[in-house]
Amino acid sequence: MLLFFTDPVRTPDPEAIARQLPPGSAIIFRHFGAPDAEARARRLLAIARAGKNKLLIGQDIHLAERIGADGVHLPERLAHRAAAVRRAHPRWLVTSAAHSLRAARASQAEAVVLSVALPSKSASAGAALGPIRLATRVRAAGRPAYALGGVTNKTARRLLDAGLVGLAAVDGLRT
Repeated sequence: MLLFFTDPVRTPDPEAIARQLPPGSAIIFRHFGAPDAEARARRLLAIARAGKNKLLIGQDIHLAERIGADGVHLPERLAHRAAAVRRAHPRWLVTSAAHSLRAARASQAEAVVLSVALPSKSASAGAALGPIRLATRVRAAGRPAYALGGVTNKTARRLLDAGLVGLAAVDGLRT
C-alpha cells in the first residue's frame, strides 16, 4: 500500500496527486489548521473513493468523524490514543508516526509510519535511519510498518526489501 501524506508547502495541489494514486492507496490529509480544511478533506474523500483508495485525517478525529473518513493518522505524541480511537471507530484504519524504536513498540495503532527512513530533502527531516536500523524497527513494531522520508522510485525497492508493508511519501514517489 502506498500512503500519500499531504503537505501545504510541498504539495499545494494534493487533489492532483490523489487522482494519480493506484487503487489500494491511502491519502493522509494533514491540514495544519487551514481554514478550508473540511472542504478540502471532502474533495479528497471523493477522489479517494473514486480511485478505490482510503482517506485518513491527520490528528483531527472530529474532522474524520464529520466527513466520514476511513480513519486517522496520529502523530507520535498522540499514539497512546490509538486503542481508544480504534474502540470508538472499529471500521477505521488508525496509523501513527514512530520516530524511535520505543515509539514503534509502544504504538497501539494498526500500522506505524517510520521516519526518517532515508535521507530526505524535507526541511523537517532529521537524521535518516538507513536500511539496517529501519529493518530493526520494522521487526520491533510488531505490526504493519511504512517508511516515510527519502522515498523515491529509486529507493522504493530498497525499502520494501527491508520488510515494510508499504511506502509513504509526501512528494518523492511517482506512480
